[in-house]
Amino acid sequence: MKRAIPGCLLMMLGLPGVAAAATTDPAPAYPAKPVRFIVPFPPGAGTDITVRLVTTALTELWGKTMLVDNRSGAGGNIGTEITANAPADGYTVMLCTLGSHAITPARKKLPYDHLADFSFIALMGATANVLVGHPSLGMKNVGDVVAHAKANPGKLNYGSSGVGTGPHMSIELFKYMAGIDIVHVAYKGAAPALTDVMGGQINLSTGNLPGGPLAAIKSGKVTGLGVTTAKRNPRAPEIPTFAEGGVTGYEVAAWYGICAPAGVSANIVAKLNAGIVKVLSSPDLQRRMGEQGIDVTASTPEAFAAHVKAESAKWAKVVKSAGLMEK
Repeated sequence: MKRAIPGCLLMMLGLPGVAAAATTDPAPAYPAKPVRFIVPFPPGAGTDITVRLVTTALTELWGKTMLVDNRSGAGGNIGTEITANAPADGYTVMLCTLGSHAITPARKKLPYDHLADFSFIALMGATANVLVGHPSLGMKNVGDVVAHAKANPGKLNYGSSGVGTGPHMSIELFKYMAGIDIVHVAYKGAAPALTDVMGGQINLSTGNLPGGPLAAIKSGKVTGLGVTTAKRNPRAPEIPTFAEGGVTGYEVAAWYGICAPAGVSANIVAKLNAGIVKVLSSPDLQRRMGEQGIDVTASTPEAFAAHVKAESAKWAKVVKSAGLMEK
């Protein structure tokens, strides 16, 4: 039995002000003021430069300033927590990464839920990691690494930019899938690890392909053994993938996207996504991001959310297998 609507409520619903309040959509006016874009890394980092390229393009598109707010520290957790606790009005967004929304949550207990406390706006792009070795090893690809490691368990070592970083975890996944034992040597950055490979102090190292590793490979100071992405990288097409080296199904990409606090209206999420996809379609922006090592891959909010969930599940297994969960 339906209840009759009180006359006073009918009168209220008929008032223009009440009707307007019930149907007001903030999206058409968005953005009506500057948008804060949190970057959980220090100014000048490659990721920071990439964000500034995108925010500059969005400022030109919308005529509203995108304010880059660098909140580095605690491995990116500070900026991520600030975003999770910000108002869900679309005026605070952040650069979310493989580290912030897949690897770190698998390793640490955090004061926020990396899935439930965020709106996922768009994937922007990704870059490959690369495994390199000293030329004296005589290795040509990761298949050679696997063969040597199985014949000499625990004898090979590799350096990375630190425990829990994307490059480190990419090799832990490799070890897990290939069933091999390679000793990890943690450095305070990718550069010193690469330097020690070139000097013969360690056997292998891993890091993002662009920059130092690519230059060292091109100069012959190290051998590029495998890129972690599913396809060969156009910047170094001579380097095979891990899958080509016999690790079937292996794929790791250091991805970058844009997130916001949970609860942002679907219309604002759609407008943010449309703006990001539009600026990322610019050949000039794609070229400039490519110079930073980022291969542009825009997505819908739904596809990005699904990607983050899949990556979260994937790295939780790797962290558990490697015993890297912090107590």
